[in-house]
Amino acid sequence: MQDLHPKNPLTGELPPEKKKRRVLVMDDESSILELTERMLKSHGYEVEITNNGNAAVTQYRAAMEAGRRFDVVILDLTVPEGMGGFEAFKAMQAFDPGIRAIVSSGYSHEPVVVNYKKYGLAGIAPKPYRVKDLVGAVENAL
Repeated sequence: MQDLHPKNPLTGELPPEKKKRRVLVMDDESSILELTERMLKSHGYEVEITNNGNAAVTQYRAAMEAGRRFDVVILDLTVPEGMGGFEAFKAMQAFDPGIRAIVSSGYSHEPVVVNYKKYGLAGIAPKPYRVKDLVGAVENAL
């Protein structure tokens, strides 16, 4: 059977339309991380998770340096201890001005949520998540 999407013989890569999109998710609640990971994987995304902003920045930088850049990051806005999502976004943006980030929050009145575009974000994912809203936010950010 012939492969309809053969790999590039020079690079060994699939054509861009067949590559899995990579998403990094940061949330301080493990149950939300697991749920988000399952939702996105069920829609064909490659997902990595982390529970704090510092680790998210480290993972994002390491992925870039390895040539495996994330297509989108989803960042929990409010983290009680440590770096929150917006601070992580600003740190990532400092070394990747083209970052596509979605802020996630259960607080819809936060200025960053209300005016996300003004802050340079690609979208919002209000909690609690609904699959179509979460996947829609990721697709819109891409």
